[in-house]
Amino acid sequence: MKSNIFKYVFIIFVIMIVVIAIFIIRNNENKTETGEQTSETSNQEIVREIRLGIAQCDTLNPLLTNNKNVQDITKLIYEPLVDVSSDYKATPQLATEWAKQDATTYIIKLRENVKWSDGERFTSADVQFTYDRLKENSSIYSSNLEHVTMLEIVDDYTVKMYLDQEVPFFEYYLTFPILSKTFYDTQDYYNTGIVPVGTGKYKVDSVQENYITLIKNTNWWNRDTTLSLEKINVNVYDSVGELYNAFKLGNVDIVSTDNNHIQDYIGTIGYSTKEIKGREHDFIVLNTQNELLSKEEVRKAISYSIDKNNIVSNVFQNKYYTSSFPLDYGSWAYQEQDASAGYNPEQANQLLSENGWNYRNGYWQKTENRKTQRIELNLIVKASNSNQVTVAENIRTQLEAQGIRINIQQYADAQYNIAIQNKSYDMILCSMNVSPNPDMSLFFGENNLANYRNDEIAGIMDELKNTTDEETIKNDYARLAETYKNNVPYISLYTNKYTIAYNTELVGEINSNWFNPFCGIETWYK
Repeated sequence: MKSNIFKYVFIIFVIMIVVIAIFIIRNNENKTETGEQTSETSNQEIVREIRLGIAQCDTLNPLLTNNKNVQDITKLIYEPLVDVSSDYKATPQLATEWAKQDATTYIIKLRENVKWSDGERFTSADVQFTYDRLKENSSIYSSNLEHVTMLEIVDDYTVKMYLDQEVPFFEYYLTFPILSKTFYDTQDYYNTGIVPVGTGKYKVDSVQENYITLIKNTNWWNRDTTLSLEKINVNVYDSVGELYNAFKLGNVDIVSTDNNHIQDYIGTIGYSTKEIKGREHDFIVLNTQNELLSKEEVRKAISYSIDKNNIVSNVFQNKYYTSSFPLDYGSWAYQEQDASAGYNPEQANQLLSENGWNYRNGYWQKTENRKTQRIELNLIVKASNSNQVTVAENIRTQLEAQGIRINIQQYADAQYNIAIQNKSYDMILCSMNVSPNPDMSLFFGENNLANYRNDEIAGIMDELKNTTDEETIKNDYARLAETYKNNVPYISLYTNKYTIAYNTELVGEINSNWFNPFCGIETWYK
């Protein structure tokens, strides 16, 4: 009996050992399989991509497009001789260096290790081809070559450009995209539907009716820059409204615009924004040859009496920035010193009093040689620009509260342009689109808008034409800014806002500017 009991116990024991062994083996097999799957997953390449959008795409040929949206996108495909950095500095791209041989001759050395995305070699023949197209046809880039009369090929990687006049900071005019001569030897240049080749970071992989796919250009010459972003899906929309709606719905990852009412289209939540100063810069020109405005204390008193924050708040509902200097939009050449005299009505009163002016009957006046003169000036404004008319009325109210009488003269466009050309004004309200080019000839060069003359400033302007030393350039612009503030030939008022709105899941540093909203895009991904 006992023998049978031991027998059954032994059998049960053996069965338990077998079961446990099977369980351990199976468990180890599962772990191995799971580990292999995990390893396989970890070794899978994660494709990093983002989605952009184009409204009303006309062509991917950057010399033929009239669409700023397309122009921005094509900067990913094509490259210029000289590019512009996030702080608006001219940087080598397809050109490695440029030198001014004399006032109107430049020699440009090209990069030698560049291939087009189809594998063909980039040479000076491509620059010649692009130059010829820009000279033959109207393009958004044609003005870049306005003063270039001839391009000469020296060798495969050297060209010369001859100008009809001296152009300060000419390298900034070399920012037009270069096209492939070899490619267009077998293609119709005006065919808007062909898939182009470029030398840029990305190349066109496919073009469909509603989207364009860009992928990394494996032939890109810059081996020192890692392209973390590997794929760009560009959705094509029929209108800007559709593009904004797509962004709002999460189908586009980034949009950029100078539209002050962008929030009316995309709302206020669900995305991040970066707001920077835009291109539109408005300022007052004070004609320093005018009898009253030739007096520095009068110009300073006017500047001290204008509250720019009042203008930005009441006219533009705080959708503009106040401005103090034409280059205060972020140019590397100007390090954001305050070039404004600032709003200080008490200082204005003191300054006028110290220079013999008396405040009587609500106005400042002064008697010299038995002649009494009031501070009364005309301010010209373009009648077709309703915002400027409103700004002029705001300025008149502010100045008259300070005892400075202003008569607003609204001119038709043609009449306004003649006044600018002839400098027939006391003061005139001007608007300009600033350039990444830091040239200040409009403000301080010969025949400048304010008729301002200063030997020291003339010397600085000459030096800026002939130096490439960055510290010298920065010091010169600091001196120009001080003159702008202390001598007040101009009064900068405000600058529009440029907005970059982007998906909160977007990873990477946004270094966009109004010249190129996709600066640093190679580091972005989701």
